[in-house]
Amino acid sequence: AAHPHVRQVLKEGTLVVVAGTTNAYVVQEIFKELGVLGFSPTRFFRGVMVPPWVSIPYSQESPGDVVLTNGRWLKGKTLFDVADELREGDLILKGANALDVANREAAVLIGHDKAGTMGAIMRAVAGRRVELLLPVGLEKRVHGGILSLAKRVNQPGSFGLRLFPAAGEVLTELDAINLLTGASAELVAAGGVAGSEGGVWIGVDGDESQLRKAEGLLTEVAAEPPFAI
Repeated sequence: AAHPHVRQVLKEGTLVVVAGTTNAYVVQEIFKELGVLGFSPTRFFRGVMVPPWVSIPYSQESPGDVVLTNGRWLKGKTLFDVADELREGDLILKGANALDVANREAAVLIGHDKAGTMGAIMRAVAGRRVELLLPVGLEKRVHGGILSLAKRVNQPGSFGLRLFPAAGEVLTELDAINLLTGASAELVAAGGVAGSEGGVWIGVDGDESQLRKAEGLLTEVAAEPPFAI
């Protein structure tokens, strides 16, 4: 929500926040600043990974995406309603499922035979230079190049979900710490139990003021309740 282009497009232009669990938190922060009420993060996704013992209520209607033009929420509109109207200067936020941290590249799992949201997104990005911002957590990191992984997953004879490389700006926790505090950050360890299986240990470097800000930010985020399905 503090990204310079997000702030700019909320004043002039169209911002599309594609439904996703990570983006649900982005919408909450944006709406908090705009004073917008009436958004619930529940079911703000199209597909989601859960343990085998968790049932996903896909019978419940998804609220769709969040579309804002000049900071005004066009309630009920989705990416597909506005994708062909987006122009250079507009912005799309889309989560990702695979992250190459070193090369700052990401990809999205695809279940739809016409590439789902990524099909509509890339028509706007490649066709009209609409910017794509990819907020993605470090727990999505993969080893190996995104393109080579996509080639393997998408090859004829394979089965299951496909993988769509996303040509956009990757934004991880490390970038967020720098953006919000001025400190630099790096991934130093990962893992845990009892809900911390996807957790990460982040090393932060900066002056005393930056470190205090980063510590407060990370303490607050670590206490965030689990996403409600």
